[in-house]
Amino acid sequence: MAGQISLDSIDIYDPELYVKGLPHDQFAVLRTEAPVFRHPDFEQPNGFWSVTRHADVTFVSRNPEIFSSYRQTCFLNEQTPTSLAEQQMMMVNLDPPDHTRLRSLLNRGFTPRSAARMAEKIEQACEIIVDKALATGSGDFVTMCAAELPLVVIAELMGVPNADRYKIFEWSNRMLSADDPELAPAPDEGMQAAVEAYAYANELGAAKRACPVDDIVSRLVVPDENGRELSELEFDLFFILLIVAGNETTRNAISGGMQAMIENPDQWERLRADPAGLARKAADEMVRWVSPVMAFRRTATRDVELGGQLIRENDKILMYYTAANFDETVFENPHTFDVGRDPNPHVGFGGGGPHFCLGRHLALLEIEIMYRTLARRVARVEATAAPRRLRSNFINGIKEMQVRLVPA
Repeated sequence: MAGQISLDSIDIYDPELYVKGLPHDQFAVLRTEAPVFRHPDFEQPNGFWSVTRHADVTFVSRNPEIFSSYRQTCFLNEQTPTSLAEQQMMMVNLDPPDHTRLRSLLNRGFTPRSAARMAEKIEQACEIIVDKALATGSGDFVTMCAAELPLVVIAELMGVPNADRYKIFEWSNRMLSADDPELAPAPDEGMQAAVEAYAYANELGAAKRACPVDDIVSRLVVPDENGRELSELEFDLFFILLIVAGNETTRNAISGGMQAMIENPDQWERLRADPAGLARKAADEMVRWVSPVMAFRRTATRDVELGGQLIRENDKILMYYTAANFDETVFENPHTFDVGRDPNPHVGFGGGGPHFCLGRHLALLEIEIMYRTLARRVARVEATAAPRRLRSNFINGIKEMQVRLVPA
């Protein structure tokens, strides 16, 4: 595989490439021949450094003092000065110590214990979702199963009225689909969605401050025992981050996981034979296999050597989680989808360090319970058309996947 593609023909930045699927052939060449590679970039005269090996992605992730999220944000594309200043206020784009302070406030809503408290609600939601899907019999798996669960969970978590959860779906779609003309018909659609979500968050936060109840929003906007709370702006920006990160990533892991199951029916049968024992490992493997967020950006704060290359201060670096999650030196048979894979040190939730995914416990719980429910109640899932993929170099997403569900 590695010998057939020359480095000067590599282009893993083009969103059009991902409509067909992940460019595993190009990633393999990069990991082998140029793990830290100066990649052309139409927005940057000096290009950017693509980082594709697991060890290097982990090193960049765990050294925020050298590789900053704040300088140019974690997003792949270049920003205008105005949008850069706005994006830099979001937690995902902060560096320590600002990131540390904000994350310590948010942590209280996202502990393993608080995720476990949601288990019963998630189980109820999965039963209802699978009931409806089986009653329908066939249709788009994304809308029938994958999209619904994270919306229910976010609505429950944030105390959002159930009727408003589809607004979350629509906002996150519009914010993340700028490269897909079908989902973002107007250039300013993403910005408009962010404005609408921001206004909604502001009203939600104000209502919870005035009348706190037992939900995460109230815990974040009301002072804790040390008198700490999120400011109005911090909460509004966190809400936007949550509806994107908590919705898109889990939805795409569930959808991409089902595509992997359809293509590997032996793994579906393994899961059906032992859902209690395998569903958690299967959930982890789906996150590795799909890598819902394919890449994040960092900016060098000083000259540094990485993978044998000298990276200069202010150089643009993209960590390719999709490539690192198939690193042959870390994963045995990485291109085999294995619902029992253990250990599974994937970087689908980030490579460690301060930005390691805040909601990973909840995301894995959602995927695990959804697949435990499906494995118990569905004999098999058959594709009735080829899946339609998102045009994006950032989110590994399936827009539509027509299937037939055969009840157990």
